[in-house]
Amino acid sequence: MRHEDRPTESVWDYPRPPAVVPDGRLVEVFFAGRLLASTRRALRVLETSHPPVFYLPRPDVATALLRPADGGTLCEWKGRARYWNALADGRLSPRAAWSYPEPLPGYRALRDHLAFHPDRVERCTVDGETVRPQQGGFYGGWITDEITGPFKGAPGTSQW
Repeated sequence: MRHEDRPTESVWDYPRPPAVVPDGRLVEVFFAGRLLASTRRALRVLETSHPPVFYLPRPDVATALLRPADGGTLCEWKGRARYWNALADGRLSPRAAWSYPEPLPGYRALRDHLAFHPDRVERCTVDGETVRPQQGGFYGGWITDEITGPFKGAPGTSQW
């Protein structure tokens, strides 16, 4: 479903370091037949060569379906990421979500927000449009019809 009222965005026009931009569209995440998150208060992180990552406020996430996961990663811009497993009705999705408990300066808005890998949950939507996951399984970008690439993450793009 193409949302004609939204202008096309090229990920090559996104900044580096990344920008954090509020987004009032309805963003939903589904897992194991359940609504895991629903908000109109998402933040999008926009970074050169990457599809946007949507961060959802913790109060709009069914955190009872999340369990802390082992390990973490370090982003040069945002800081240390903590990972979360999704667990519902006997289904487990390892590292389905991540957060920045203590984001670095410039990214403090991400505190108390969670991001979801669209390929590790049942479905993610933006205003009803089903999101396509960024390839590669690491970055977790959300591709919608208005976003154009090419995108980092696919085979052969690691040196971009």
